[in-house]
Amino acid sequence: MERRVLVIEDDAHTLKHVCELFNEQGWTVSGCETGSDGLQRILTSAFDLIVLDRNLPGLDGLSVLKAMRGAGTKTPVIILSALAHVDERVKGLKSGGDDYVVKPFDASELIARADVLLRKHAATPKSTLLVCGDLKMDLLARNVTRAGRTIDLLPREFKLLEYLMRHKGQTVTRAMLLQNVWDYQNDPHTNIIDTHVSRLRKKLDGDFETPMLTTVRGVGFSLTPTS
Repeated sequence: MERRVLVIEDDAHTLKHVCELFNEQGWTVSGCETGSDGLQRILTSAFDLIVLDRNLPGLDGLSVLKAMRGAGTKTPVIILSALAHVDERVKGLKSGGDDYVVKPFDASELIARADVLLRKHAATPKSTLLVCGDLKMDLLARNVTRAGRTIDLLPREFKLLEYLMRHKGQTVTRAMLLQNVWDYQNDPHTNIIDTHVSRLRKKLDGDFETPMLTTVRGVGFSLTPTS
């Protein structure tokens, strides 16, 4: 099973070192050097883990954390920081971090902490009732309603809507949908996503005055509550 990690670190040497550590363990690794670039990637791509430097230029690590948690992104985060005082560690965890590793760090400990976080995240039960405004999805009953009206969906449409509802209010890219709804790692160069989104939009919004599923031109799609 592919594991994807994003490393956000402004020191080039440390960034290279951390990326190599995860790559050696079989992770698919992405890296960047600024908080703004990191946040953009977090909000537009899917990752299983984020390793985040605290002292980043411009948008610092804590600001990245608060922004991604505010947008509903629940990806586990390991904070890397030279700030070792307990008050600083508490501040990092309260800002949305799942773990806090002090620099300089031991390579084997960082990888071990990453593995533990991944297991915990995978073991956390997901909600079986999703709500987005007047749209409700019962995962156990396999039932979808909007304003109390039943919406019949095909299996792939149901999976697509579930992913959009778990990321409500966010812009979901085509790459995210390919990875998480179709299990494709590369773009198959078809209009498969647009076709399914179009069909889903007709079922969700066709008889309602206010649309919920919108296209974000050049980026992807967004499911937004209307009430």
